[in-house]
Amino acid sequence: MIGEFDLQGIFVPALLAWAALALLANALARRLLQRFGLYRLIWHRPLFDLALLVILLGAIAALANRILA
Repeated sequence: MIGEFDLQGIFVPALLAWAALALLANALARRLLQRFGLYRLIWHRPLFDLALLVILLGAIAALANRILA
């Protein structure tokens, strides 16, 4: 896996890039859950949102590792 990205001389950790993608995916998933009313089934919404972010980050990092390695 790539340790960092070089953006015109600035080294950005790969995990930071994956976290940014996970935040975008998390925002989209939260909007969809809200729109379809699925949050009414969730007991603790902030905890669920955090768990969703961690799951998405792990999935994106694993996918990137498979593609880039």
